[in-house]
Order: sequence, then C-alpha cells, then structure tokens
Amino acid sequence: MITTNTKKFNTPQDNPDADTDSGITRTSTISPDFKKTASKCISGSEQDELQLNLTWPSIRRYLITRLTDLIPSKKNIRENKGQLNPLKGLSLIKGKQSLMILSAFLGWSWVAYDFFTISMNITELSKQFGKSVKDITWGITLVLMLRSVGSIIFGYLGDRYGRKWPLILNLLLVCFLEIGTGFVQTYQQFLGVRAVFGILLGGVYGNAAATALDDCPMEARGIVSGFLQQGYTFGYLMAVVLKRAIADNSSKHWRAMFWFGSGVMFIIVIFRTFLPETKAFHQAMKATAFNRTHGIQEVSFIKKAVSALKSYWLMVIYLVLLMAGFNFMSHGSQDLYPTLLTVRYSFSEDKSTVTNCVANIGAMCGGIIIAHLSNFAGRRLSIIICCIAGGALIYPWAFVSSSAINAGAFFLQFFIQGAWGIVPVHLSELAPPSFRSFVVGLAYQLGNLTSAASSTIESTLGERFPMISPSGKHIYDYAKVMAIFVGCVFVYVVFITFIGPERRNMSFEMADKQIKNKDPDVDEFDQETAVKYIEPSSNDEEANIGISTH
Repeated sequence: MITTNTKKFNTPQDNPDADTDSGITRTSTISPDFKKTASKCISGSEQDELQLNLTWPSIRRYLITRLTDLIPSKKNIRENKGQLNPLKGLSLIKGKQSLMILSAFLGWSWVAYDFFTISMNITELSKQFGKSVKDITWGITLVLMLRSVGSIIFGYLGDRYGRKWPLILNLLLVCFLEIGTGFVQTYQQFLGVRAVFGILLGGVYGNAAATALDDCPMEARGIVSGFLQQGYTFGYLMAVVLKRAIADNSSKHWRAMFWFGSGVMFIIVIFRTFLPETKAFHQAMKATAFNRTHGIQEVSFIKKAVSALKSYWLMVIYLVLLMAGFNFMSHGSQDLYPTLLTVRYSFSEDKSTVTNCVANIGAMCGGIIIAHLSNFAGRRLSIIICCIAGGALIYPWAFVSSSAINAGAFFLQFFIQGAWGIVPVHLSELAPPSFRSFVVGLAYQLGNLTSAASSTIESTLGERFPMISPSGKHIYDYAKVMAIFVGCVFVYVVFITFIGPERRNMSFEMADKQIKNKDPDVDEFDQETAVKYIEPSSNDEEANIGISTH
C-alpha cells in the first residue's frame, strides 16, 4: 500500500575526469541528472518520498498483513532475541549521548510539571478566581488546543536550524512565563498565560524527541524512547509531590509552585546550553556544504517539506488519529483523578498524594519496560496488549474506595504509560527522516488538539451523574464517567493501532549510514566518500520498501 521511492546510482565509470583513487567525479563533469539525484540522496529527500498505491488489491493485501504481521515470526524472534537484554543497547550509549538524552528528559519533564500544576490545584484556583471547576478546566483545554501551534513553529525551527537552540529558546520562554504566571490576578489573565504556555509546551516534544533519538543506537531506541516519554509522568509526579511540599505549606500556595518551577527550568536551560548539537543534524549540514562545494543544486527546505507532506499526507493523518487516542487515554485517566479521589471518596490531601505517587511510579516503570520489550515484540503488538490489560484494570482503578485503589492505579498507569513509552520511537520511525522533529511534534500536538476537551468533557458529563457522598455532600460521580470514558478510548486505540503501519528499527540516518554500510571505518561525512558510496544497501531497501510488510 505504501512504498518508499529509492534509487541506486554510482559515478560514471567511463568519465575521463573520474578520480580513480578517491572514487569521486570532478564537479565540472558531473552530469545534471547525477547532480539532481546526488542532491536528493545526500540530503535525505529520497527517503522523504512515499509512493501510495490505493488500488483495491494493494489495500486488501495491506489489511491482511495487519494480522499476519502483528505477531513476530519465529525468524524475527531468533534475530531479535539479543535485544531482550537492555544492557546490550545501553552499553552502546556513550557519555555525551547520555547527557543529551538526560537534557531532553529534563526539558520534557519540567514543562509537564507546569502543565500538571494546574490539575493539582483546580479546587484552589476555582476559589481564587471565583469560578467553577468546569471553568478552570478550560485553562487545561486552552493549553491542549494551542500546542499544535507551538509544534509547527518550533518543529520548523528544529528541522531548519538544529535541535539545540530552538529547544533552548523554547525552554527559556517557559521559564519567563512561569514567573509571570505566579502574578496573575484575574481569570482572564489566567486564561491568557495558559494560552501562551500551550504554544510553548507544544514546541518542546518534537525537538526533545529528536535530541534523544537522533543519535541513539538502534538497540537502545526502545528503552530510551520509554525513558524520554516518562518525563511527562515524572513531571506529573513532581507536581503531586511539590503541591504537598510547597503549595500546601506556603502562603503563596499555587503561585509558589510556578516560581519554584521557573528556577528549575533555568538550570535545565543552562545544562542544555553546554551540550552540542546532535550528530545527525551535523551530518545534514555537512551534506548541504558538500552540495554547495560541488555545485550540486539542493532542493530548498520549503520545497522538500512540501514534497514530504505530499508523500506522507496519509501517514500524517494516521499519526494524528493515533495520537488523539493516546492523548484521550492519558488525559482521561489523569487530569481529574485527584478530583475523583478527594471528592468521590473523600481522600485527604496526604492520602490522595500517596495514591497519585503510586500511580506515577507504576507509569514510569511501565513506560520504560514496555517500550524496551517493543524492540523485541513489535510496536503495534505491545500497544494492543497494554490497552487490553488496562481495560481489565478499570474497575479497581475507579471503584475501589479503600487504600486498595493504589494497586489499581499503579497497574492501570503501568499499562497506559507502557503504551505511551513506545510513542516517541514509533512516531520517529514512521516520520520522514528530514522532517522528524516537525512531523513528530505536529502529529503529537494535533492529537492533543483533538483531545483538548477531555477533562472538560468528563467534568461536564459528571454533572449528569449527581450523587450523595459518604459525608452527605452533593457531588458528581466522576468514577463512573471516567471509567466509561477510558474504556471507550482503550477500544479506539486498539483498533487504530491494529490497522496502522509499523517500521520497527527503521534507519534514522541518511547518507552517512549508506557510507558506513560500505566502509565501517568511515566516521564522518566528507567530500571524499560522499559520492563514492552514495548507493543504498540492500538492507536500506528492505527496511524502506513496503511498510505494510513490517
């Protein structure tokens, strides 16, 4: 159904100006056709093109393989058996790369902390501004709605100018905004700063994922993907803990949480500043320099982006639908859960904090473990298993009123975030190589936009299920609403994942990978080897052609 356009070529052997020692052809005698093809292959634009075959036989074959390719074959099990040991992949991550991964994790964690600070203080904010819980959740909805704007702006900057400085600028602006948020006095000001934060939050994910995964060894992708994604969960955990430690013990309450958060964010910005750009982006810049030096006409960034989107339009639509389900699953089970515990079951602040901490510890464990296992079992199968297991845990997560609810919260979030842990690497493998930051960020945030009103939907539906609490108060049955909502989302995610493609262990590199396939001793992209080895290996063809067969 979907195939990648690939070409093989070498420099003309009969060219009188060919350099037989270096294997390259002089600029003055390179033919126009060769220049055009070299430009596309060196820049990676060849890998950014997909050929869609929407004929019925192709669609039928694709649908059949959704089932046959779901479970790994015996051959794949034997070949990937070594990937079960996480230490093998982790040992390939060197010191500087581990710091890059850590910086991406911390940046993603702390914007998540800012986001969940609102969820942790909904009751206090409603009293502060004289508004209902439903009104305050519009602050959450605004953030989710505007994240896609940030993904477009900072995704473009990340693919055009590098992962480093756009991410630093993004995080620095969040730092300043957190200071300002602590000084808002009216509900309108509150909505205004949350709208701006939504744009900034949307810009972080794509560049953070590219920072962590661009240079990551293939064997470690799963566990690094899970670690990065759990930055979101870690941010939630920090919001839970610091709400109890700071907001509940300070005269400034929720405002103090934002001021504290701005200080931590500034430290993260400084940390990222001292780290380099990703090697993958450096290779792309060297390819551009090579093109200019040798008179090879390079397609402009905008034209390459338009071409990639023309080829990947169906893939982008699928990724948005997939991310809509994932975001409904995450926000539907998290945003109002503290309210459920304190209102529905009259949990004290301490008891609610313990339950939320337990849930997030389960989430972090699941995200890392399941993401790693997906290297062996496959991305789609791992996601589907997580959704089925999560569905079985809805009752103990929502309807147990004693401390035993901690077990249900732990394991439900273990499987929800277990599926989420696969998202960074799964999206990166399905995105066009030259626009990974843009497409990954855009798909993720458009999915967020689709699910923007999840907490508002739940709070609105909750008003239709009034009940009397054990203490005699008139409340809403959030447990019933959230259970039905999350159950429906699980069904949707299973379906959309089952019918979707998978490109597990797809190459993240471009021309430099082709060079290393021919000569393992070549470490850098240079002018002497670029043209000589610009021929995709058989492994590249096997990995790139026919998404439906992987």
